Amino acid sequence: MTVPVLGVHVGAREDDADPVAEARAAGADAVQIFLADPQGWKAPKEHPHAAELRDGDLQVFVHAPYIINVASTNNRIRIPSRKLITTHATAAAALGAKGLVVHGGHVAGDDDPAVGFDNWRKTFERQAAEGGFAVPVFIENTAGGDKAMARQLEAIARLWDAVGEFGAGFVLDTCHAHAGGLDLATVVDDVLAITGRIDLVHCNNSRDGADSGRDRHAPLVGGEISTAALVEVVRRAQAPVILETPGDAESRASEIALLRDALG
Repeated sequence: MTVPVLGVHVGAREDDADPVAEARAAGADAVQIFLADPQGWKAPKEHPHAAELRDGDLQVFVHAPYIINVASTNNRIRIPSRKLITTHATAAAALGAKGLVVHGGHVAGDDDPAVGFDNWRKTFERQAAEGGFAVPVFIENTAGGDKAMARQLEAIARLWDAVGEFGAGFVLDTCHAHAGGLDLATVVDDVLAITGRIDLVHCNNSRDGADSGRDRHAPLVGGEISTAALVEVVRRAQAPVILETPGDAESRASEIALLRDALG
């Protein structure tokens, strides 16, 4: 098979790293970045390396802030979340990004999950009326929460019934899948049967056991998931890959080399 595009996630904020230099030091073909504090509500501002990201040869993916939760029934969370997706998609487009990664979110307490799926549909529906998002929005599976929109396969199926017609993309995170109780041996086929697409793989090992509900990433080698299982997910998904594993550029370089050797 052709080795997929292999990339790395760089930086916790928009200005604390040189993503181009770090990606090149790791031997990567792609880079994933934040455009604002991932735990805050601030709108993105121009990236200090915007020209290099836009005009260079790296594929660029943007990860939206973790706090976004358009599924929420709380207006103070849902409405700002919708606005942030729109502004981050516009900022991502200015960098030539391939897509904007957004976590699936959840509903809380006694809320009916059906409302959360419908809130996702409304997010895409309202934006479609305005001409759509500036880049494709890729929804990522999540590790925890009994009322998560994208943890279990049944929930992903309900989510795709709500948003699939709008061209939503899907990000398969291997740590989240493992911690969320999905079977990595079949998860690619299972997801493709539901969504018809996997647009990006977050190839991460897990520090915790299967179905733990805990989102704690580990290096490609040495976590609770066998490296061979991770390689096989990448092989079967046939999509670009981003490593969100802990470590510096040197350790990421060894992980990218491992994947290239295993897949080549």
